[in-house]
Amino acid sequence: RIMAARRQDIWDIIASPGMLPLYHPFCEKNPVFEWPGPDSRDEVHYFNKVQLERRFIDWHEDIGYDLLIGRAGGRTSLVTWRIAELKERRTEITITVCPFAFQHLPVVARWVPHLVSVRPKLTSYLQSVVQGLDWFATMGETVRRNQFGVHPWFSPGLSE
Repeated sequence: RIMAARRQDIWDIIASPGMLPLYHPFCEKNPVFEWPGPDSRDEVHYFNKVQLERRFIDWHEDIGYDLLIGRAGGRTSLVTWRIAELKERRTEITITVCPFAFQHLPVVARWVPHLVSVRPKLTSYLQSVVQGLDWFATMGETVRRNQFGVHPWFSPGLSE
């Protein structure tokens, strides 16, 4: 997604501890245990009471970071956040997720559920998060719960 904001402003938001509830439309709170840098650790507490732990593994100042996310003690997915300035007040953000779902299945068998179920829901989720970041960065206003639509994984009453 391309945002009408300076790269440094986006970095300042995503690299600050405990900021997720300000721009994440499914996040109720974001307790921080260690910050900043590649050993950062926090949790995402969703409105539907799901809690996921984030463990940062790489920290690229002013560029982005890589993290592992999942239930404490459970399987994790790799997530990369990258920001790039296109020109003054035009910044592109890219979030890439390598999900853990179905990794226990043979490669051929995992693609069907991934393409039919996981990918569309993950895309919708990431679009809402990035829309929230764009909203907060450009409007200066905290996003509301489910502001860009509900999500079956993280909205109350909709979890699968």
